[in-house]
Amino acid sequence: MSALALKSALSFLKKLEKNNNRDWFNENKPEFKAIETEIKAIFNSVLESLNKHDDIDKLKMFRIYRDVRFSKNKHPYKTHFGGSFNRTKPKLRGGYYLHIQPNNESFIATGFWEPAKEDLLRIRKEFEMDDSEIRNILANKKFNTIWGNSFVGDEVKSAPRGFAKDHKAIDLIKKKQYIFVKKITDKEVLSPKFLETVNESFKAIRPYFDYMSEVLTTDLNGVSLIEK
Repeated sequence: MSALALKSALSFLKKLEKNNNRDWFNENKPEFKAIETEIKAIFNSVLESLNKHDDIDKLKMFRIYRDVRFSKNKHPYKTHFGGSFNRTKPKLRGGYYLHIQPNNESFIATGFWEPAKEDLLRIRKEFEMDDSEIRNILANKKFNTIWGNSFVGDEVKSAPRGFAKDHKAIDLIKKKQYIFVKKITDKEVLSPKFLETVNESFKAIRPYFDYMSEVLTTDLNGVSLIEK
């Protein structure tokens, strides 16, 4: 069922790419609403699988409508389906993201997109003090087979204020985001094992999330910051 729904979704999104205007969308809105319902069911299936090995606070599905007020791209509709899965705070940190888009543009992502100022400083201070544990996680064969051995995301050009440019962990410290991304082809999206692959990939990120959750819920002396 999910493979058929995903095939319909990719087909619709390809047509939307060529007809990204309100007249076409309104004419085809019944088809969109039917596909949207099926996609939401797929995302809820991912949520159910995640909750078997994690604790997810909520699933947020993103609307198809674009905010074009401050964008040079005035196309009114997104050409993908996306949704995020947030882990339950304050004890658990991090999140998951699933992105469905045709032409081999689908992907899954995990990590910390926009860490709060305090969290970003805490992460950097941890890496400044000891980068051995995070490097061991990144070097794990199973982990980097799925997610690679380095973060993606924005970073400062040299070093954040207060940190030495020549610190041995500056490659980690200068990051502003701590994200992992796994690209997915259309063929993989349409595979009967797609949802299983997504879930197993998300499960493989746990050593990283367990480590980062511990960092972000303790001070530099290892004292818990969570009120009991």
